[in-house]
Amino acid sequence: MIAIVDYRAGNLASVRKAFDHLGSESVITGDPEVISGADKIVVPGVGNFEATTALAGTLQETISKAIDHKVPLLGICLGMQWMFESSREAPQLRGLGLFAGECEKLPAEVKSPHVGWNRLQVCGTSRLLRGLPADSCVYFTHSYRAPLVEGTVAGCAYGGTFSAVVERGALFGVQFHPEKSGTAGLQLLRNFCEL
Repeated sequence: MIAIVDYRAGNLASVRKAFDHLGSESVITGDPEVISGADKIVVPGVGNFEATTALAGTLQETISKAIDHKVPLLGICLGMQWMFESSREAPQLRGLGLFAGECEKLPAEVKSPHVGWNRLQVCGTSRLLRGLPADSCVYFTHSYRAPLVEGTVAGCAYGGTFSAVVERGALFGVQFHPEKSGTAGLQLLRNFCEL
């Protein structure tokens, strides 16, 4: 069972519908007991980094314990940014620190938020991207971006290149919305389900 973490900052219904379409059992929950019993965890999210304060305390402890037990974790958009150390959007808050670096605002020379379809630049071996063409187009909507790091397996060029997909062990993050990215997004979610 896949636990889709409800911290009141995500388009939960769309993520759930995508898993339903794939025939994968999922539940939207903010219950730490349900999350701790899940086979996989998804942390979706839209909006300001400050929304991640709702993950502090018991939810964060539960997710961290699951990570320690190698339960696959997928962060989507804000959920991916939370996997980094911090964000300039809410500098007083800390992320999980699973990936090094700080998320920063898109540069002034490009339109922000970055909304719409853009091409992935695959730059590493990835279980999450298995079967996707290297130049797949996916759907973004964000104003802040994660830096390129050792775990970056795909970037996106928009005001410079940023991490579009990060992966290390059982940790996965995507800056875009796979649940809104058509065939490519469904393939990515299918790959996550099959881990």
